[in-house]
Amino acid sequence: MTYARNLIYMGMLTCLGLILTACDVANNNSSETAGQASEMDPYVHMSMRRIESPYEYVLDDIKNAIAERGIKINNISHIGNMLARTASDVGASKQVFAHAEAIEFCSSTISRATMEADPHNIVFCPYIITVYALPDDDNITYVSYRRPTPVGSPESQASIKAVEGLLEAIITAAVP
Repeated sequence: MTYARNLIYMGMLTCLGLILTACDVANNNSSETAGQASEMDPYVHMSMRRIESPYEYVLDDIKNAIAERGIKINNISHIGNMLARTASDVGASKQVFAHAEAIEFCSSTISRATMEADPHNIVFCPYIITVYALPDDDNITYVSYRRPTPVGSPESQASIKAVEGLLEAIITAAVP
């Protein structure tokens, strides 16, 4: 029963990934998502949302949205703290972030499908969602991730789009 449920879930995520990718291409001027206008666009390889909410709330909501899917967070990289801690060591004086974390996780179901489609797709795992706030605005938080580029066979491409579908579903559940 679990295997059948996972296959259904994988199919649903694949469809969601395809739908979201099509929506992004059709709506590339969205203020929420960096568009896919062209390869020259510096944001073509990322999805970014600007949320009017305190950082701590958004971070907790993203972590909860991951956990609600039965996915374990592998690691949280404290990028903002690292940059602040090492600033004087590298001769820097600019504060880049007020807060910045990268949340790393993996879905066994989606990762397996992606790597069964093509073992070289291992490069797309783990998945990372970043949550950060800039120094000058306490009530604006950004959530972003690197867009996985669909490559290989049609099966491989569909499985990679399911990865993006999962990332979008997590973010949408956390910050609708």
